[in-house]
Amino acid sequence: MGNLVEEFNDYRTKMNDRIMETANTNIKRFFALDTTTYADGALNVKTKEMLGLVASMVLRCDDCIKYHLEKCHNEGVNNAEINEVFMIANLVGGSIVIPHYRRAVEYWDELKNLELRK
Repeated sequence: MGNLVEEFNDYRTKMNDRIMETANTNIKRFFALDTTTYADGALNVKTKEMLGLVASMVLRCDDCIKYHLEKCHNEGVNNAEINEVFMIANLVGGSIVIPHYRRAVEYWDELKNLELRK
């Protein structure tokens, strides 16, 4: 198996580009809204990404979890912070979140390993 992070990012970019080829105004606005919502505001980007990660885990969206994990990593979230995020997600979401928690830990480990290889 290849690099989990690279595979995810390559596929996401490819498909977002494909979507934008035929996207109508409403889809483009929705994508823009997503981008602007996570910008600095009353809450900083790091906090917003951690909130996005909790919501994604509770909603059980693996793609969203990966996306927010990488954003959290880029914003300097450390292992202690990410573990508290995981705890909140599991508490709010219940035991059904555990499979997503496993994959989230695997992806977080991959992000940390990529950082060490640089």
